[in-house]
Amino acid sequence: MKFLVTGSSGFVGRRLCKSLYQQGHSLSLVLREGEKKEKDIYVCNLKNECLPEEAFEGVDTVFHLAGYAHDLKNSKKLEHDYYLTNVVATRNLFKSSSEMGIKNFIFISSVKAGCSDASERDSEETPQGVYGETKRKAELELLEFSNQTDMKVFIIRPSLVYGPKIRGNLLSMKKAIEAGWFPPLPIIQNVRSMVHVDDLVRAILLVKEKGISGEIYNVTDGKDYSTTEIYETFCSVLRKELPKLRVPFFMLKLLGLIPGRLSYKINKLIGDEKYSSSKIETLGFSAKLRFGDLNETLF
Repeated sequence: MKFLVTGSSGFVGRRLCKSLYQQGHSLSLVLREGEKKEKDIYVCNLKNECLPEEAFEGVDTVFHLAGYAHDLKNSKKLEHDYYLTNVVATRNLFKSSSEMGIKNFIFISSVKAGCSDASERDSEETPQGVYGETKRKAELELLEFSNQTDMKVFIIRPSLVYGPKIRGNLLSMKKAIEAGWFPPLPIIQNVRSMVHVDDLVRAILLVKEKGISGEIYNVTDGKDYSTTEIYETFCSVLRKELPKLRVPFFMLKLLGLIPGRLSYKINKLIGDEKYSSSKIETLGFSAKLRFGDLNETLF
């Protein structure tokens, strides 16, 4: 079977492609930049370009992972880029996929788009920031388009993704701890949902096989983490001794009241981001890895 994968060079995309290759499938890989060195590699900036028809030849399913996901406090300044990449590119790819007779379209959204995983277009969601808003906008358009085509549409919302070669805020935290300048965190009793990249890949493939078209599926590993637990796990992985003296929690709270980027980072550290993956669990999903298995792989 053949699949088309956008964002194939990304953190999740690489692991998805590896799993699909190991299962004997052939792939059309879509990259935002680089050189077309092989037949089934397509370099295309989806926000202002359309894929050639040959990219869809023989394809059964499109996995759309490409997106603009920079976690920036001042992301409003980049709102147009978010919209073009997360909404317009998704819309154009969906229309091209439908015209080419693709059977399944799987959109990798984010829990930032909402937390209820309700598929109704009028459901009350509270997207987080421009990233979440544009992901939600893309979801709503796909749900609307799905009523006008025979192509099945599935939406997956991953929680914070970890695993080998992590990126984003987790990578920044890991590097800071490794360098020895990350502040020694106190006991923070918050709750955060996460998922290992390989479990996310398993979830994506499970939704393709057993999911219901038009549904939204949150994906977590089923465990609640605190920021302190994440911090201490990194220390363990990096063989760093846990600090005997720690920053008092009240000091973090005070710093979080000061306007600016530091306040933004502090509030992300101490805030809750908990999501339910009960819907995908009804399909038989159960995560195999936890954050302590940061460097482990399933395939």
